[in-house]
Amino acid sequence: MSAATPPAAQSVTLIIVNYNSGARLGRCLDCLSRQTVSCFDIIIVDNASSDDSLAQADLAARDVQLIEAGRNAGFAAANNMAAKAAKGEWLALLNPDAYPEPGWLEALLRAAAHHPETDAFGSRQLDAGDPARLDGEGDVCTIFGVAYRGGFGHAAAPCGADGECFSPCAAAALLRRSVFLDLGGFDERFFCYGEDVDFGFRLRNAGGRAIQVNGAVVLHEGSGVSGRHSAFTLYHGHRNRIWMFYKNMPAALYWASAPLRLIADTALFVKAAAAGEAGAYLKAMRDGYGGLGALREDRRKIAALRRKSGAAIAAALCWSPVKFLRREADLRPLDGADPSAASEQQSS
Repeated sequence: MSAATPPAAQSVTLIIVNYNSGARLGRCLDCLSRQTVSCFDIIIVDNASSDDSLAQADLAARDVQLIEAGRNAGFAAANNMAAKAAKGEWLALLNPDAYPEPGWLEALLRAAAHHPETDAFGSRQLDAGDPARLDGEGDVCTIFGVAYRGGFGHAAAPCGADGECFSPCAAAALLRRSVFLDLGGFDERFFCYGEDVDFGFRLRNAGGRAIQVNGAVVLHEGSGVSGRHSAFTLYHGHRNRIWMFYKNMPAALYWASAPLRLIADTALFVKAAAAGEAGAYLKAMRDGYGGLGALREDRRKIAALRRKSGAAIAAALCWSPVKFLRREADLRPLDGADPSAASEQQSS
């Protein structure tokens, strides 16, 4: 390792949440054994898997800590369990269906050393089934109330410069443990899907930002266990986006964007109905909007702690319907400072 490599004192606890992942868990752990840095320990949280994924991974032959949740606690709660038990300064979250290249963790740590004011870093995710295509380059949050993995399905162009993303995808992310815990970790009511964007939004509200590290590469299957087009995925994805937007958005922006969200909700219903998933979508709308009352206290607390102006939050959102429809990435250039600072100063 070169002199520019972060010191070993910046230790990492790597967290994998396992639920019936089959042979994927073993493959993921094999990739971790080939990392170019060794300053990490591994915690696996098993959500009461009923398959033989733990046996296939042969944990007895590996240096890992196993936490048995005793139930399917969901992705959010399982990561929170591990974060509380972790000893590392950093948390590296990795899905069992995400397979990191040898330099993945080193690239994330180098970025963290270069940007000590930043607490969240994302990875460049390539489609495990077709590495010539992107699985995601940072999460994008739109003014239409919908978040998505930027660049999903697009051709994987040569790796470009790092940039600011709205939030890192938790399939392969590096988060400062103290900040993660101070912000309450993931919202366990989300169970799974969208909890990473919700965390990224809370981080941004608190004055932080996230950086997409395009040299930190993983191959990602994407919903390899739950199914990318399952009713389960559709329900949790749409319910949780409603909750995420309501919890975090400044009041003026939230109400001003209501017509845009209505258009998006309607268009997405048509899409779900055409795919035969109208029932799951309508249930998500019912539980999403019907559950907003229980989130009022969260919304109030987030607003009270907000360190970004409405203008700065608005500037961080994607407003382009073309980008949204094409699922294009939305990375902002880095200059060593928070790009939204100018917007904040102008509005103060």
